[in-house]
Amino acid sequence: MKRTDEQMKRTDEKLERMGITLGNVTNNQGDVAEEFFLNSLLKDNHLGSIHFDDVARNMEKHRGQMQEEYDLVMTNGDAIAVVEVKYKAHKNDLDKLDRKMKNFKKLFPIYQAFKQYGAIAAFHINDDAKEEALRRGYFVLQRSGDLVHTESGEHLTVL
Repeated sequence: MKRTDEQMKRTDEKLERMGITLGNVTNNQGDVAEEFFLNSLLKDNHLGSIHFDDVARNMEKHRGQMQEEYDLVMTNGDAIAVVEVKYKAHKNDLDKLDRKMKNFKKLFPIYQAFKQYGAIAAFHINDDAKEEALRRGYFVLQRSGDLVHTESGEHLTVL
């Protein structure tokens, strides 16, 4: 056991020297998922049949001892949607969304009279987590289709 711990420590130190940490990998995947869903919702700003006017990213608020960060928040004249984004969603992520939903109007009282919706967005969501999200009344957003966005400069090289 001690030998294994020493080997793991050496491996961690080597990865750190290379600039690689597991936290960075996780953060990078989360950033990729967040950007994907932000761009998708900017192009099609609907959750089901509900149209939203705008999308905000990374809303963070502190009030007293309460503190939350919201990945994506969509608004229109009378409704808000809190979208929790994960690269891979699990059932325990729904508990985090429950807490964020409960705290949203306490942190942002300006939205007190708005209808509030919740959504979990993920590149992958386990079947049990998806069923649980739907049971709790949340929207489920998943990657789908052949989406490729291509941009080019003015001068293309043709061979």
